[in-house]
Amino acid sequence: MSSESYPFIREVRSPLTEQQLKPLDDRCEVVQFCSQLNDKELSKLAEFLSAYPKVPLRVYGYETVRNLEFLRYFPFLRGFQTDVWAIESIEGLRHLSSTLEFLGLGATKSKAHSLRILERFPALKDLFIEGNSKDISALKHCVQLESLTLRSVTLPDLAPLTPLRSLKHLRLKLGGTKNLSLLPGIGTLIYLELWRILGLSDVTAIGALGDLQFLFLQSLKRVSALPRLERLPALRRVHLEDLKSIQDLEPVSRAPNLAELIVTDMPQLQVNAFSPFVGHKTLKVARVWLRSKKKQKEIEEMLNLPPTEEHPTKWNFKFAEN
Repeated sequence: MSSESYPFIREVRSPLTEQQLKPLDDRCEVVQFCSQLNDKELSKLAEFLSAYPKVPLRVYGYETVRNLEFLRYFPFLRGFQTDVWAIESIEGLRHLSSTLEFLGLGATKSKAHSLRILERFPALKDLFIEGNSKDISALKHCVQLESLTLRSVTLPDLAPLTPLRSLKHLRLKLGGTKNLSLLPGIGTLIYLELWRILGLSDVTAIGALGDLQFLFLQSLKRVSALPRLERLPALRRVHLEDLKSIQDLEPVSRAPNLAELIVTDMPQLQVNAFSPFVGHKTLKVARVWLRSKKKQKEIEEMLNLPPTEEHPTKWNFKFAEN
């Protein structure tokens, strides 16, 4: 797809052409490549990107590069992501400035890459790590981190995250972290997403996140009870998806200022599971998708809220940082 038809991503490849180096659209979110670029092309790309230091650079593919030494051309970057499966070393990250604000480390074949490199990036605000936890204690140096995504990372508990006092957004996806007891001691979370965490059964700790605004729970097959949310006055949106062991939604109805409820792909729920939300003082929208139009209609009539016209997962949800 050309940059003209899709302005949010600029794809470059070898041979590098003037067309690929046309000025970026103001909406461009990333410049990326998945074909090997020679030194001359890398230098030319760096010269081009130096005019857009806030636009991240991404390299991806199976074996596009073997290491990240090419980053010597890009010391000015504010954001960088690598998604190269066969990469043999990430030590080339040392070429990036200590003022780096976003870093994405995608899954690699080798699990031996040390995360100690994070020590040189104290200004990081957004970090994505997939499939690697070696030396994850280095996170303690990322004192300004506001957003963290851990995908396919297994930790015995959340102790490595407790030094992150500025953390606001936390996403735990896949992996096998079963103990969330330290969750209330991590930053000041306003957004929490838990997705397909194998073995996780107890989410009680969520009930102590007093600043939480948006809760997203998906595909947690061992979770049979939702957390009590009466101590979460800031909570506005709750999204529940594919929680096959959940039968009771009453704990969610206790959220005193809940404005939006999204429940999807939970066909086991009966209509009366939504009765605790009848007359809820702050609930304005309920988007429900139980694979049954009959149930959906009955729930809409019972709650007397705006009808659900689309599948809830098609909606984008934003939250205020008050």
